[in-house]
Amino acid sequence: MPILALMSTKKDSGNDTSPSGNEIVMEKLGNRIKTLRLQKGYSSHEKFAYEHNFNRSQYFRYEHGEDLRFSTLLKIVTAFNMTMEEFFSQGFD
Repeated sequence: MPILALMSTKKDSGNDTSPSGNEIVMEKLGNRIKTLRLQKGYSSHEKFAYEHNFNRSQYFRYEHGEDLRFSTLLKIVTAFNMTMEEFFSQGFD
C-alpha cells in the first residue's frame, strides 16, 4: 500500500485500540531509519547520532516512531547519503 494511502486510513470511532494510519506510518518510518543505520554499520544509535549531529535521545525517538519534522527527515536521509525516493523505496508496503 502506498504511503499516502496508509496516511489517509481513518480509525473507526468507538473502543477500537488498533493503531491509526499515521501511527503505522510512523512505526514504519522508525523501522526504516533503524534498518538503514544498522546497514551502514552502526550498531549504536548513539554513535550514529553523535557523528551526524543529532541529539542522541531525540534520534532514539525517531527510530521508535516518534513524530519528527520534515527538515529533520531530510537531515536523516542526507546522513544516509540517499535521496527521498531511495529512502521511501523500501519498508513502506
